[in-house]
Amino acid sequence: MNFKATACIALGCMSLTVAAQSTSVDTLTLSLDQCLEIALNDNPTIKVADMEIQRVDYAKKETIGQLLPTISFGANYNRMVAKQVAYMNMDNFPGMGGGEEEGGEAETQAASRSKGAGNNGIKMGLDNSYQAGFNASVPLIAPQLWKTLKLNDSQILQNVEAARASRLSLVNQVKSAYYALLLANDSYKVILENYDNAKFNHEVFLKKFQVGTASEYDVLRSSVQVKNVEPELLQAEIAIKQARLQLAILMGMDASIPIKAATQLSDYEESMYDVTLSIYKSIDRNTDLRSLDLQTRTLRDALSVQKMAWFPTLMFTANYNWTSSSNGNALRNFRWNPYSVVGVTLSIPLFEGGQRYHRIKQARIQVDEMAWQRENLERSIRMQVDLAMDNIQKNVRQIASNSESVVQAEKAHSIMEKSFEIGAASYLDLRDSELALTQARLGYYQSIYNFLIANSELENLLGNADIEKYEKSK
Repeated sequence: MNFKATACIALGCMSLTVAAQSTSVDTLTLSLDQCLEIALNDNPTIKVADMEIQRVDYAKKETIGQLLPTISFGANYNRMVAKQVAYMNMDNFPGMGGGEEEGGEAETQAASRSKGAGNNGIKMGLDNSYQAGFNASVPLIAPQLWKTLKLNDSQILQNVEAARASRLSLVNQVKSAYYALLLANDSYKVILENYDNAKFNHEVFLKKFQVGTASEYDVLRSSVQVKNVEPELLQAEIAIKQARLQLAILMGMDASIPIKAATQLSDYEESMYDVTLSIYKSIDRNTDLRSLDLQTRTLRDALSVQKMAWFPTLMFTANYNWTSSSNGNALRNFRWNPYSVVGVTLSIPLFEGGQRYHRIKQARIQVDEMAWQRENLERSIRMQVDLAMDNIQKNVRQIASNSESVVQAEKAHSIMEKSFEIGAASYLDLRDSELALTQARLGYYQSIYNFLIANSELENLLGNADIEKYEKSK
């Protein structure tokens, strides 16, 4: 087999492989609930929020460990390089060499020996010293440490609420991306229908021009209409692609997987009244308010921790050690002697230059600041809820109006088509009716989209999203 034949076979196999891969990627049709379920279980942001809860929980366990006994083992070896010298004053002890009555030479020799000892000194210590043993301690009274445990509980609750806020935000983002995909799909269908009508009319006028029943102006006019719609059609295709990519990113999926929505915007029109009437406007579950309340609780616990710094602490300690000393070789002549000690350590804070007092003052001011911030935040949230409700009600009325406008535009277009067929209307009249119908349909879909987005924003503001419904059991 020659080289050309081999190359042709290889290229053929590669083309078959590429074709098989392209056909193996199927479009994934998903409903909104399925998108939310995937996002809440696979989105990296949610996983990071859950890991933060675990991290603070470990920090609490670390604090609990400080209340338990700590036991350590240690060993120490010292080699004496220069021994310590001790001097003794022998001049104050008369008669060291003999009695006073002996006098003469004996007394002189004793004095001489005494001076020699005082001048030369005595070297103390051995060459090698070893120490090994166990040390244990346990706090008996530790008020500040006890309060720190409560502070850790507040921090855990803060992280839990932060994770809940991340989930609420993700639900809102997924819904917005899904509704944007629905709007892009429906808009594309409307623009495509308008494009097909313009193209069909152009082909009709072109055929009429060829047989002499239409003017060149009509052909050019219809051709311009087709060209005018083409950019809108291209923009609609780009909008669909962008919405799909955004939705895939939020769900933590590979962007190369094609996604298709299982519903369309008109499916939500029937339920919009029930949704509007069932809105519960309580702000008790608002994540910003709950986070602020938990921050206030954390500051109160921190204030209690600062107050506990005034209280005494008591700690029990115990030691059990072995010691050994020797001269010469460090690995020989061991003489191990055990000894043990138990005791308690009491610490009573008396004065630190007013540091504790001023730390408590700072903590109290922070707690008072939180009270004012909560009052201001609550007023702001209530105002946002009222504005959101007005916006939703406005969108409901807009949907009803646009729905009726679509019906009227379809009827008007049908009349104009028949009039155009019998020659009672011009092409411009027909095209005007087609454009009016297109605008009416686009406005209708846009109003439904606005309603869904406003409702999702209000749900996120109130914190009412049913997160547990979409999360898998872990």
